[in-house]
Amino acid sequence: MPSLTQELAELAAGMTLEAIPEEARRIAKTGFADCSAVMIAGAKESAVGIVARELGGAPIGGNRANGGGQSASLLPTGGKREAQNAALVNGVAAHVLDYDDVALDGHPSAALVPAVLAQAEASGSTGAEMVAAYVAGYEVWAELLARISGPMHTKGWHPTAVLGTVAAAAACGRLRRLDAERMAHALALAGSMAAGLVANFGTMTKSFHAGRAAQSGLTAARLAAAGFTASPDAFEHQAGFVTAFGKKEKPEAIRPLDRKRAWQILQQGLNVKRYPLCYATHRAIDATLDLIESHQVRPDDIEKINVATGRTQMLMLRNHRPRTGLEAKFSMEFAMASAAIARRVGLGELTDGFVLKPEVQTMLPKIDTGIIAGPGADDTFAPYDVVSIKLKTGRAIKSGKIEFALGSHRKPMSADQLQAKFEECVSSFPAAARAKAFDGFMALEKVASVQALGLARNG
Repeated sequence: MPSLTQELAELAAGMTLEAIPEEARRIAKTGFADCSAVMIAGAKESAVGIVARELGGAPIGGNRANGGGQSASLLPTGGKREAQNAALVNGVAAHVLDYDDVALDGHPSAALVPAVLAQAEASGSTGAEMVAAYVAGYEVWAELLARISGPMHTKGWHPTAVLGTVAAAAACGRLRRLDAERMAHALALAGSMAAGLVANFGTMTKSFHAGRAAQSGLTAARLAAAGFTASPDAFEHQAGFVTAFGKKEKPEAIRPLDRKRAWQILQQGLNVKRYPLCYATHRAIDATLDLIESHQVRPDDIEKINVATGRTQMLMLRNHRPRTGLEAKFSMEFAMASAAIARRVGLGELTDGFVLKPEVQTMLPKIDTGIIAGPGADDTFAPYDVVSIKLKTGRAIKSGKIEFALGSHRKPMSADQLQAKFEECVSSFPAAARAKAFDGFMALEKVASVQALGLARNG
């Protein structure tokens, strides 16, 4: 019987555009478009600058990097770096705003898109190959997640950093056209490079998780292509990946891959963010904004806001009295305060200056949270969130049970809303370039190369 490691390798190595359903292609293209725009918007953040300066390497002319590796572009400047370093820097930029999409208990596109763009540029891959690579990575991620018992977050593991590393290796291995044997080595090697702690949420390190996953995946595929080896049973071994991140008593590691399995990218999709902060806040933000708008509530009217949400959500939302924009991304209290005061929660509110406003800091102690037990449809969050606002008049207003955030794959954005977010994020580009890039992503399987997308300002 083939091992899990071998079966995952065969799944990734054998992925073709022709086999991928049209709706699955659309989801992958949405991931590319949304993540690339967020990446460009995040590139100016200080965390990205530090990583680029300290770990990005020296600028490179042409397409060949020092030491024989191929180069790729930093976004949006277009400056060339060794492909692995470009994946790292762009990966940090993709996740630093916490505005990137969510699925599979993590952020698939933040790990996959920077890796695929870097490897595709270095390899001269087509858009069709990029779509196939993304889906290969997504499906490997989903298959491993299904075998790991219990939410990874509650064990301290950030799935984007752990599963994203293996998924990026699958995607980059597909772009390098690794056969199943070498793909297995790439995936197994990536399994030993996977790590990232939930305790680092709300700091620069969280975005480093995504960058490292993209870089490590590309590195693993590169080494495997050169003949580097790893264990043929790295995932299913009793001291392997599934046991390390799951529970020993669960036999999931040795369960055969279902050859007639449904496409997980169709089952689980992508949840595109409407707000640039932890997804655990989004249902509550939707509810609060709706209550404030429909009842015309002013900040001075509010005595208390109560949010009933999930235990795992509050584990992520560890910053109850944030003082910086980065801390505020992981604060339910801030999310509610911003919704109440600004009537929006956007990039303009996720700044140190806004967080430190006296009216915001005064509102934070007025936010209470309670726990709703049980898993929801995604097995990570509570089944729903509920928000209630107590007014100083004594009147209370309450939302219904909010199961899905606007922008989720069950309540998706329209094409116009997705393009509006894209253009907001790449507002530094000329209008024609913004439209060209968005249209290119939406028809990615027809695009000849990364360069044809026009993502770099000098490109």
